[in-house]
Amino acid sequence: FTFAGVGGYSATKFALEGLSEALALEVAPFGIKVLVVEPGAFRTSFGGALQMSAAMPEYKDVVGPVRVGLPGSDGRQPGDPAKAAAAILAALDADETPLRLPLGTDAADGVAANLARAQEEFAAWERLSRSTDIEE
Repeated sequence: FTFAGVGGYSATKFALEGLSEALALEVAPFGIKVLVVEPGAFRTSFGGALQMSAAMPEYKDVVGPVRVGLPGSDGRQPGDPAKAAAAILAALDADETPLRLPLGTDAADGVAANLARAQEEFAAWERLSRSTDIEE
């Protein structure tokens, strides 16, 4: 999932996720596991290392909170990097390694909400989606 203000960042993540999903299917017959880690906010130096372009007044209400919030959260993120590393190792050691592993309550909440929105949208448009096949 993504949110306003992080489109470029999300674009790279989505590309890697698509590549990883295909790769997982391709290498599974060889016993190779692929894991996409989807971390929330972890107490690393990531927030303080961000480089931002000049602010645009037109986006102040939409993107402004992200521009202020990300760097301002540095050192106060809820995620524990050591626990994340242990969770990744546990997932990789599992007999059934997941393809995606959200880490942190914020990530889990975001993924759950995004899945619910996607399911609701799909249900609302499923009939139209299925109506586009050629009838023979």
